[in-house]
Amino acid sequence: MDLKSELLKSVWYAFTSLDVEQSGKVSKSQLKVLSHNLYTVLNIPHDPVALEEHFKDNNNGPVSSHGYMPYLNKYILAKVIDGTFNKEIFDELCWTMSSKKNCKPSVQQGLCSQRDCFKLFCLFNLLSEDRYPLVIIQPELEYLLKKISSAMSLEWDSTLLEELLSKNVDLQDGVSVWEFLEHLSAGQLLHVESKEAFSLAVDEVFMEMYHSIIKKGYLVKKGHVRRNWQERWFVLKPGSLIYYVAEDQKEKKGEILLEESSVVESVPDKEGRRCLFCVKTSVRTYEMSASNLKQRVDWMQAIQMAFRLRAEGKSSLHQDLKLSRRKQRETLQRSQSNQSTHNESSAVEASQHSAPEQQGETESLEQHIESIIQKQREVEAKCKEEEKQEHEKQQAIQRDLEKQLEEAKEANEKMTMTLTEMEKEVQQHKKRINELELTQVKLEEALNTQIHARLEEDRARQELERQLAEEQKKLADLLLLQQQMQTASVRVQVEPQINDDTSVEAAPISQHAEESSQQNTVEPLISETTFASTPPNVQQPEESHQYTTERELENQSSTQMMKHWKIQLNRLMKPIAPGDKAEHLPVKSGCPRKGHALTSTEFISKVQTGTASPPQQQEE
Repeated sequence: MDLKSELLKSVWYAFTSLDVEQSGKVSKSQLKVLSHNLYTVLNIPHDPVALEEHFKDNNNGPVSSHGYMPYLNKYILAKVIDGTFNKEIFDELCWTMSSKKNCKPSVQQGLCSQRDCFKLFCLFNLLSEDRYPLVIIQPELEYLLKKISSAMSLEWDSTLLEELLSKNVDLQDGVSVWEFLEHLSAGQLLHVESKEAFSLAVDEVFMEMYHSIIKKGYLVKKGHVRRNWQERWFVLKPGSLIYYVAEDQKEKKGEILLEESSVVESVPDKEGRRCLFCVKTSVRTYEMSASNLKQRVDWMQAIQMAFRLRAEGKSSLHQDLKLSRRKQRETLQRSQSNQSTHNESSAVEASQHSAPEQQGETESLEQHIESIIQKQREVEAKCKEEEKQEHEKQQAIQRDLEKQLEEAKEANEKMTMTLTEMEKEVQQHKKRINELELTQVKLEEALNTQIHARLEEDRARQELERQLAEEQKKLADLLLLQQQMQTASVRVQVEPQINDDTSVEAAPISQHAEESSQQNTVEPLISETTFASTPPNVQQPEESHQYTTERELENQSSTQMMKHWKIQLNRLMKPIAPGDKAEHLPVKSGCPRKGHALTSTEFISKVQTGTASPPQQQEE
């Protein structure tokens, strides 16, 4: 059935709701309102003058439906473009206009809500016959009730429908949508345990049949940019495979357009993923993972069916199934009519024979009819047996699926427990890492402290080395000064002062006193020099300042001693020789004098001569 025929069914309900008197005629003002609404929901440019021009000769009276149909086909239905409007909104407009008049209040007070009634209205139009007034025949009604029962996970009981049809003979030719809603809401067609479960089942069947959804469910898809795996809710239609963030379908993430050149293939397991398959299009390749092998096979078969429908130019799977069921019924009716025609022809031929022959042939015909009836019963019994076997097979499959579902739940629980344990281990590892990082920070701080201490020690050592170098320099200067002083003492020794002649006799005594005083003077100087030559302890930096102060005081005292010593040396009469402290050299009377003192040359030669002679001769 094409789009125009589907739209015309809903428009027929809206038109008949405006026919209050049921005369088949509607006023022009009402048709204007209906046309304007149809223009709006079908997204067609509105032409307000077209209706006036079409019925310009009939301004005073009502307009018949036959007169409105040419206008509807020419100006509205002929301009409809598939995909430019929302068909659900269009059907909802027609339902709103017709339900206020025809739908009884008891319907909404029973099993069906207002929204459920609208969805059942759309499903009824999808399965109804293409003749007016619109009705649904028994096979199609059974098909719809079975779908709703299967969605509620219940087994459909045909006894309710058979009882209803047996009580109402008028319903055997077809059931209208208002009668269908009334009996269904009263619970005369289905055994319903929960009203909420019934609403969910109706919504599921509505999404599958009305929106042409071949299959829907969760799959894990590999990203195109980030290349990570994300769980998405997929909805398969004949022309596309749409995926959303969640089952509520509020946030659409993308759409895979199924082209004639598209291919679906299975993929070997990789990256820790199993049950992989891919959909190859001219744009890119989409990789997906199913929950188990059965789901992968079901999805691949459903996608291949979508490819077939797309290649055949069909937009709905259930429309195709409806046409195939209709063809089967027509074939069965033709075979039954041919069989009845054959029986009638054989009966006419038998009437032309004689009475005994006719009676025998009649008996044989009755036997033949009975055999046909028997065969028909056998066929029906065989069909029932096949249905029973099929039902048992379906139940076995359902049990297997339930078992697989339980196994999947157990695996999911185990996986959840494993993930929980892994999360605990991760938390412990994170805690350990934090502790190690804290320890590392503390060790780094301790290392920095040690480095600073080592640098301070290096600076202190350098300072001590610098002070030691200065002390060594001072020691070297002091030694140099001592050498200079010794040199000066030697020079002073060769220049004694001789006051007069009487002082010569007292020279041994004065010389001995002066030697002792000079010895007492030199000994502190030597001790000071020895003390100065001894370097301070380098390992004791706290005594360096005190040591420096003492050295400065000693230098001052040594300077004063040097001055005093120079004064004493100037007063010496005789130089001091080593090992000659106790003995005094005699002074010869024959020593020449020049004034009051000897010259330095004379003094040295005399001293050397006196030293060389033995002490006995000097005493003599």
